[in-house]
Amino acid sequence: MTIDARDASNFDELLTAEGEPRHPALSGCLASLSPEVLAERQRHAEEELLEKGITFAVYGHNDGNEKIWPFDVVPRPIAWDEWVTIEAGLKQRIRALNLFLDDVYGEGRIMKDKVVPESLVKTAKTYRPECVGFRPPGGVWTHVVGTDLVRNHDGTIYVLEDNLRCPSGVSYVLENREIMKRVLPEVFYGSTIASIEDYPERLLDALLKTAPPQAASPTAVVLTPGVYNSAYFEHSFLAQQMGIELVNGSDLFVDSNDMVWMKTTRGPQRVDVIYRRIDDDFLDPEAFRPDSMLGVPGLMRAYRSGNVTLANAPGTGVADDKAVYRYVPEIIRYYLSEEAILKNVPTYLCSEPDQCEYVLGHLDELVVKPTNESGGYGILMGPQSSQAERDKCADSIRSDPRNYIAQPMLTLSTVPTVINQSLVPRHVDLRPFILFGEDVFVLPGGLTRVALKEGSMIVNSSQGGGSKDTWVLLRDTPFARLQVPGN
Repeated sequence: MTIDARDASNFDELLTAEGEPRHPALSGCLASLSPEVLAERQRHAEEELLEKGITFAVYGHNDGNEKIWPFDVVPRPIAWDEWVTIEAGLKQRIRALNLFLDDVYGEGRIMKDKVVPESLVKTAKTYRPECVGFRPPGGVWTHVVGTDLVRNHDGTIYVLEDNLRCPSGVSYVLENREIMKRVLPEVFYGSTIASIEDYPERLLDALLKTAPPQAASPTAVVLTPGVYNSAYFEHSFLAQQMGIELVNGSDLFVDSNDMVWMKTTRGPQRVDVIYRRIDDDFLDPEAFRPDSMLGVPGLMRAYRSGNVTLANAPGTGVADDKAVYRYVPEIIRYYLSEEAILKNVPTYLCSEPDQCEYVLGHLDELVVKPTNESGGYGILMGPQSSQAERDKCADSIRSDPRNYIAQPMLTLSTVPTVINQSLVPRHVDLRPFILFGEDVFVLPGGLTRVALKEGSMIVNSSQGGGSKDTWVLLRDTPFARLQVPGN
């Protein structure tokens, strides 16, 4: 099959602008497959996803909530030497953000030293005064992080945003790899790919290593909002893979000694670590929203008493506020005395009057984002927007400038994607997953999300995007030296 992916204005992850393969073994294997074969394997992948019930939910969709996970069989490769730099940059970033959270809810030195404005931190919707003065076990706030990366047209990798609350998607990383092995095994020949299969064991280890120190043999659970949550498949998948219980809020209770217990058929069982997939607001009706039916009454009392670990810690959202994101290079410099390895996208804060004025005058050139939305909602893609959309966005900015930031529009890199029996370029991003227990671990690769609509830069599955298997290549043999079975 011919790979049609060259566009001088884009950076393609498989081909150079001259059409030369960046990863010879993978490109050679793809080229050896006919369009009919590749399209057939794509259908097989979709059938497997349907049979296994690998789904996600789109709230309010006309066709119903549950959708089969969208997957494309052409993988996204990353060379090992480039991955080493990405991994180092992610570890640096997470260490610094963890120290930032420890400081924000502790002494507040970074605000007193005016490196990050105190007003910006404390007006964040995700800032939690309830966490002031508390330090979680081991000082770890950010147990599981998903950091979104993009590559611009010039080849530069940028951090687009950090997700430190309840980042989702890692279950699809693992399932994508398993489906690739079954439906398109040929493309693995000649490539040695970093393993990802041990992620559940590493996740469980990170959780248990941050259990309260008095827990000699800690018990961990996954706390889910329930079957109607958009990421419920992931909650159940990870609990099953880790070999721990998946629980709802009604399955747990807090006793008079501020201990957390799980209801079982054999009587109450003590719980020491909760990998919670519930937002702060719904976690404990005594501490946050009193109308929450999803959380556990008294859970924050048990947490503040040091009797249970919550992963991620409540209050971590202040560090992934998109306005605070603007200061991450300064945060790294302040706590680690290092320059950021991975670049931020230049960011305008609409809370700053001069920057807000610039944004309002250049809406047709910028991407405008709410500071705490996710899933691609609320974003204005300025160069692709109408005047009516820009006017509406301007009104929103003027009414609540703290809630908006703006950035130049990057041209995301592309990867060939199967569309109607052809390989055509589609834009992608990358969400690596980082674990923080005793040390920091970065899963090799991550979730590559792909904008399936031609020309679109919106990769979120809720907005019509899909996903790809992500390969960190330890070895890439020239295709001419391969003996590929069946070819």
